[in-house]
Amino acid sequence: MRICSWNVNGLRAAVRKGYSDYINTIDPDIILLQEIRVTPEQLTEDIRNPGGWYTYWNPAERKGYSGTAIWSKYPVDSIVTGLNGKDVEGRLIHAKINGIHIIDAYLPSGSSGEERQQQKELWMALFFPWLEEFTKINEPAILGGDLNIAHTEKDIFYAKSNETNSGFLPHERKWFGELLDSGWHDFMREQSGDIDGPYSWWSNRGKARELNRGWRIDYLLGNDASSNRFKSANTHREGGMTISDHAPITIDLK
Repeated sequence: MRICSWNVNGLRAAVRKGYSDYINTIDPDIILLQEIRVTPEQLTEDIRNPGGWYTYWNPAERKGYSGTAIWSKYPVDSIVTGLNGKDVEGRLIHAKINGIHIIDAYLPSGSSGEERQQQKELWMALFFPWLEEFTKINEPAILGGDLNIAHTEKDIFYAKSNETNSGFLPHERKWFGELLDSGWHDFMREQSGDIDGPYSWWSNRGKARELNRGWRIDYLLGNDASSNRFKSANTHREGGMTISDHAPITIDLK
């Protein structure tokens, strides 16, 4: 089973740039989308109900903003949106597919100012104990999405100059580390080892994308039960970058 997570930076724009063809190239069984910035009603029928896929949408109430979606080649046994039944920004979907808990998450970015940073930290405070419950079960669970945090200096090209910026603040990095300590596995890092990156997001400024000076803020994490099924992870930088400012990432499970 191949699971893909991708912040598409606006699904309608991604479709115009070749999203559907590139998804066929990656060939996932389950896709976790973030920042769709669209409601299903705004999409053409072939994207709203694509052949061969079951689609589930959690758009934000605000038009053209945030939102998540899950596409699956398998029927979904159950699906819930939000942490506490309320999710006005469309940031979380929890589905159960083929016996696997699939969590699609898009954490807020605090880069636009203190108010949004406070919203991000409120999210983090609520999200942690909710996620911790999945480390206590014997069923496999996968958390995928844009978490808007680079965990270590290996996950960001300009580490020193970003130490006071949202996404690389000491307490954000500590939160992520504690999440891993609670029993979640960072599959990409466990596979790639102590290397720089592989980055998954690049600024449009300067030559960040061309020179591969990015951030690794997109993740596919798994609990212990899923780690026994992990085979490989990949960051699809080439091709994916022509469609979004984020590259799609995938994991393969036995």
